Amino acid sequence: MTEKELLPCHVAVIMDGNGRWAQKNKVSRLAGHNAGMLAMKEIIKRADVLGIKYLTVYAFSTENWKRSKEEVGGIFGLLVKYVASELEELDRNNVKVRILGDYTKIPKTAAASIEKALKTTQDNDGLQFSIALNYGSRQEIVRAVKKICQKAEAGEISEDEITEELVAGALYTGEENGNIPDPDLVIRTSGEERISNFLLWQCAYSELAFTDSLWPDFTPDEFEEMIWQYTKRNRRFGGR
Repeated sequence: MTEKELLPCHVAVIMDGNGRWAQKNKVSRLAGHNAGMLAMKEIIKRADVLGIKYLTVYAFSTENWKRSKEEVGGIFGLLVKYVASELEELDRNNVKVRILGDYTKIPKTAAASIEKALKTTQDNDGLQFSIALNYGSRQEIVRAVKKICQKAEAGEISEDEITEELVAGALYTGEENGNIPDPDLVIRTSGEERISNFLLWQCAYSELAFTDSLWPDFTPDEFEEMIWQYTKRNRRFGGR
């Protein structure tokens, strides 16, 4: 196989370190999130150039609501700003935007921006860009179990029909979002080495890669280097 053929189909990124970057550079946390948004924009471009089919970023977890109202409001304000400034280019580049998580719970202006992005890019078939927003993997699994229980109670499925495939189909990455494949590679920035309630079911056999770079300092070149390092790994999926 060529190196191109060995590229991961799906790369997921835990964008960590905006706050520490802000502290390091003596600016506000919101300025750190803004720098992180700019970094995300460049990573999307490089993923598209490389030929990555699916890119998922962890933008706002269900636990992030514990942060100050000012910071949370600022994050969603930046989301509105990002959609307003980048949607036309995303659509022109044939990028399809998807959302993983319950975005109906976020501020109305941000939710409206999301709806616009989903509608504008719904027919695109290039890079599939998923934003994990108000997302928590344990909550996602509980939600999937409830959906399956409802089907069982309605007599639509039997106990024997509950399979891994059925569970996977009930997740945010399942049928409602076109059955996004499990991540081949999960990248986390800022020196932390944990999953933090992100795609727990889907990451069962994902390769993991960590970097000390804070997210706003994470460059497209470092991203690409991690992609090429991935191509040298031997994935056995439990086999020999």
